[in-house]
Amino acid sequence: MKKSTLRIAIPVHSAHHKKREMSERRPDELLPLTNGSVTNFNGWSVTLIDALDTMWIMGLHDEFQEVIPIIAEKTFALDEGSFAPFFETVIRYLGGLLSAYALSGEPILLARADDLGKMLLPAFNTPHGLPTFAVNTVSGAQSMGWAGRNVLLSEMATCQMEYKYLAHLTGRQSYFDRAEKIMDVMNDAMHSDGILPTQWSLDSGKPINTHFSVGAFADSAHEYLLKQWLMTAKSETKARDMYMRVATAVIKNLLFLSPTRGFLYVTDVHGTQPSNTFEHLSCFLPGLLALGARTLPLAAHDRELHEWAAQGLAYSCWLSYADHASGLGPDEMAMDSGGKRWLDEVEKWRHRADRQASPRAGRDRARPRRHTGLSVAEIGVSSRPETVESFYYLWRTTGDSVYASVSDVEPSPAPKKNMMPSFFLAETLKYLYLLFTDDELIPLDQWVFNTEAHPFPVFQWADWEKKLYRIA
Repeated sequence: MKKSTLRIAIPVHSAHHKKREMSERRPDELLPLTNGSVTNFNGWSVTLIDALDTMWIMGLHDEFQEVIPIIAEKTFALDEGSFAPFFETVIRYLGGLLSAYALSGEPILLARADDLGKMLLPAFNTPHGLPTFAVNTVSGAQSMGWAGRNVLLSEMATCQMEYKYLAHLTGRQSYFDRAEKIMDVMNDAMHSDGILPTQWSLDSGKPINTHFSVGAFADSAHEYLLKQWLMTAKSETKARDMYMRVATAVIKNLLFLSPTRGFLYVTDVHGTQPSNTFEHLSCFLPGLLALGARTLPLAAHDRELHEWAAQGLAYSCWLSYADHASGLGPDEMAMDSGGKRWLDEVEKWRHRADRQASPRAGRDRARPRRHTGLSVAEIGVSSRPETVESFYYLWRTTGDSVYASVSDVEPSPAPKKNMMPSFFLAETLKYLYLLFTDDELIPLDQWVFNTEAHPFPVFQWADWEKKLYRIA
């Protein structure tokens, strides 16, 4: 899904700079085993920008200031025939610049974010405003991904935080309108049962499948429904209501208990048929449910349900680490078939007269490295942040110290990959740092993290903005 080797073009205000920079290639990510680098995300130094707010949060202000002149020279131009993947560019580059600006107040960061936001707008030039997979930031030419003239739910519905915050900072109506158009398309097509399928047609603006998931094709779309509402000081009730419907559908349709060990896991369904695949990417869900349980106007019954689901899933995500000798969780696990729907079992439990244990986490408590009931479907580990992210949210929303620790890594290390994704610095290290910091450096009632762990400040729409953007 990620484009490779996209070259950088250079400041148009200086012919000397243009000649010099066109001969340079800016590395994006590091190759730690060979002390090398790779240009694989547009050639605009993605790790540098993705890690800006991490530096600031950790107090590395001198190092942060060293990056500012580099950012100042960027034009985000691409050669003809090269394309920036819209989704990744928005969450890593645009999100990184906006968050670093919000934390530091450095004006050049907002200026460059505004430049990039405008240059990506041609991606929305489709019949219903759903973004294409990639775009050339100079010509506006579009490029389709492996799904052709279809778009993944996660890739079309994970730009609203960035573009709405940018609209608030700049007053550019086009930013808000492009992001909100996607929300309207989703809301109009949302199934009555709250399900948002994973693939949508660029031409019809409608879903093209019955695949329901919180995994790779859909994850951050669900996240941004709740977080748009929180970021805008709980003013955008359409986003809130959509999240509540989707969260209910997730709890009803995607949560199962392992048949052999009884622990809670989340999977995806095609129609009504579960795949029984448990993705590490889905381990963001406990944190999202916990955040929603703390902030949404839920009835006591529903709030309790969201909290139980969050705690049970977080335990299972921990178990996926503890179950393996390296102490690390795999990208995917295949669960035994025949598991029962968690919600059905919860309702049975509620009606029992002899209720004892909470139905949060199933019956398999603290018995690591018992491989029965699951098998590794995808062994790769890419320093993913999702489990630590959820521990952070649960620690901050519940105060339960069990979420302030993770399982030990055993002395025998797992085989290493010669790669260090930019999200390792942007997300994994940041959440670990915040998890083990006693002070709440980024209070959750004042900041909202985008899907790349870039914190945006909670803001109030002004009256003129509400009128201009038709925010009820």
